[in-house]
Amino acid sequence: MKTSRRDLLKVVAALTVATGIPGRAARAQQPIRVGFSIAQTGPISGGGQAALVALRMWADDLNARGGLLGRKVELVVYDDQGSPSVTPGIYAKLIDVDKVDLLIAPYGSVPTAPILPLAKERKRLLMGNFSFQVNARVHHDMWFNNSPWNDASSWSEGFFKIGQAQGARSIAFLAVDNEFAQNLATGARELAKQAGLRTVYDQNYPPSTIDFSAMVRGIRAARPEMVFVASYPADSAAIVRSVREIGVGDSVAIFGGGMVGLQYTSIMDNLGSALNGILNYNTYVPGVKYEGIDGFLQRYSKRAAEAKVDPLGHYLTPFNYAIGQLLEQAVNGTKSLDHSRLAQYLRTNEMKTIVGSIRYRKDGECADSRVITTQFQGVKDKDFEQFKKPGVQVILHPESQRNGTLKAPFEKARA
Repeated sequence: MKTSRRDLLKVVAALTVATGIPGRAARAQQPIRVGFSIAQTGPISGGGQAALVALRMWADDLNARGGLLGRKVELVVYDDQGSPSVTPGIYAKLIDVDKVDLLIAPYGSVPTAPILPLAKERKRLLMGNFSFQVNARVHHDMWFNNSPWNDASSWSEGFFKIGQAQGARSIAFLAVDNEFAQNLATGARELAKQAGLRTVYDQNYPPSTIDFSAMVRGIRAARPEMVFVASYPADSAAIVRSVREIGVGDSVAIFGGGMVGLQYTSIMDNLGSALNGILNYNTYVPGVKYEGIDGFLQRYSKRAAEAKVDPLGHYLTPFNYAIGQLLEQAVNGTKSLDHSRLAQYLRTNEMKTIVGSIRYRKDGECADSRVITTQFQGVKDKDFEQFKKPGVQVILHPESQRNGTLKAPFEKARA
């Protein structure tokens, strides 16, 4: 007996239901999977844990509104410990085994740099997460960073302008030997050269360094008028302690610049008054106004208490929530998960986020820098509440955000 094509299709449909083979309707009900790694342990976990809370808040908010393209969003997350040796394997697994639909980069330059070539090779959209210049050599055209900086000038111009306004003519450099700090320090050295500053001390140190006393004494002996430091969280705290113990001398007008970690609540609370006088980059402090950010931070503080992570989350969390907003707008704008279409949308549209409107340059970095330069002033020991208010981290740059005046020279400002 012959079987008609209609009868055959009925049999296939019945088998699909019976065996659970997913058809188009079933696939439409599967969640959209967003994959990434983030430091939940290791040297930058203080930021990574807080950032993860913010990304989960975005996913929860989005799912409460019905998800993306009528589908729920699921986060697929691994702990990369902030290690560049771990991330390539994780992202290969996310793509090949977990088969995620969208990718977010790890937090930080060091664990992100090794995965850019993979994302480019696989033609995958990759949303950056507070990296610095990691795409400068790879030139991946589907890379879009969430950070408020773009190049060394945007990161450090406030520090240099303030130093020059103090009449500084010489500078010292201290930088950890990793991807982030070397990119930052190289850019800062170029800015110093353009400004005609004389370099009197320049030292790179291994990431494993724990004793900075000899370097602080070397800086003191060189008598610079500016000291630019590019460091990671544990280093930053150790350098601050060494400076408190030894001092850098009365020649130094300003000290700081690119010290990661001094934005984390736990480190600020632990160092207390030892922070006074330090001039450093930041992304958000009380006093900066972004539409919608106050409500977000209020909600974040409750989630942070439950997760036992950074209770303020000023540095990273608004920008991590913004990653989700960027993806959401691109998917809704294109009605698609096609990576090339999403990249084109992000490249050609102004995006609205809780940290302001974002437009992208050709290299996937934000077109308009919004880095702020702040100085710790009047910080007291063992007073967590002080960091919730304006004035302890005084905004000195840009001029449009300024809410105080510099205290200098550095040794006097420390008092």
